[in-house]
Amino acid sequence: MPQQPMTTALGRAAAVGPFFSVRTRAGAPREQGFLPFAEVYREGVSPALSHRVETVATRLGTAERRVAASLVYQGLAGRLWSIALGPAVLAGDVPDLDADTLWWHPDRSTPEEIWLPAPTALTTASNEALTTRLAEAVVHHHLEPLHRALGAVSPVSPRLLWGNAASALVGTLRVLHGWCSGRGHREAAERAVTLTASLLDTAPLRDTGTFDPVTPAFSRNSCCLYYRVPGGGLCGDCALRHVER
Repeated sequence: MPQQPMTTALGRAAAVGPFFSVRTRAGAPREQGFLPFAEVYREGVSPALSHRVETVATRLGTAERRVAASLVYQGLAGRLWSIALGPAVLAGDVPDLDADTLWWHPDRSTPEEIWLPAPTALTTASNEALTTRLAEAVVHHHLEPLHRALGAVSPVSPRLLWGNAASALVGTLRVLHGWCSGRGHREAAERAVTLTASLLDTAPLRDTGTFDPVTPAFSRNSCCLYYRVPGGGLCGDCALRHVER
């Protein structure tokens, strides 16, 4: 697919909010301090990822690297889901987020930390195909290698991280669904729920929690550890809320 249609689809998604935005203009990312995600995911301890974990730990005031690592993972998962699910729902296109061509800046914040200089689309024809492409673009190209790379920086429970990925997906859905519903885009809102439900029923997100497509809402079977941050608490979908009750 030519570049312009995918750029247009990403631009439509960016209207939802900064988390759905990605830089697409041409340029030289490395000269500006960006790294291709593939470089971040290479075997061994990633200096960029380790730096990001340390930065988040300092900002949150926690000495527990696993807490910071968990939240780094959840934050990146949310960004990746947003820039993939948004175009899929609003334009029927999933961007090719190959880790060699998607760039990340560990010191920048949303939406200036991710750059896709030459966006192209993964071919789709149905909701089933969109689900497959979304899983390919986000889970296989990023969340799985990010999972391994973070493990080298600070050991974190795999069950916890996949719970983070599912929670980030539903968080993305809730923002997108609310935006679509508020503008009368009923079909797009329904597509967002359908795609999310399908993704949550696909390994490795399957069995990470319970999804309510009506609200929509999610109750996860794990905890992201945010409650261990000074002044933190329990998230709305946290498994520990069941313990409290």
